[in-house]
Amino acid sequence: MSWGDEDTVFRVVINHEEQYSIWPDYKPMPAGWRDAGKSGKKAECLDYIDEVWIDMRPLSLREAMAAEAEPRG
Repeated sequence: MSWGDEDTVFRVVINHEEQYSIWPDYKPMPAGWRDAGKSGKKAECLDYIDEVWIDMRPLSLREAMAAEAEPRG
């Protein structure tokens, strides 16, 4: 099995910054990533990521920008 094999099953993974990727299901989960709950053929997983990853900014950047936008009293 390889990344280019049409029969390879992938899973969608997400890291602590809420960034998505795909990972072959037959390999151990990479450090720092967790299962996002979707698996299937490569195209299915990439379509899923396109659907759910609507804000590509890392979580830490989104939080920093939100804190800057908060009114100061």
